[in-house]
Amino acid sequence: MKLFNLIKTFKADEDGAVTVDWVVLTAAIVGLGIAVLTSVSGGTKSLANKISSNLSTMTIMTH
Repeated sequence: MKLFNLIKTFKADEDGAVTVDWVVLTAAIVGLGIAVLTSVSGGTKSLANKISSNLSTMTIMTH
């Protein structure tokens, strides 16, 4: 009888399910962030190189 009550209580407990939901949600957000960083990094490096080359060719005029 005691084992039956323990199993019944374990089956009705939803704390573990909520934890799994949060872990899955957090993993999805981290994965999305990594995907965005990967796709944007190439364009960012290219833009930084273009800005650097333009700044290096500029001259400063003094009076």
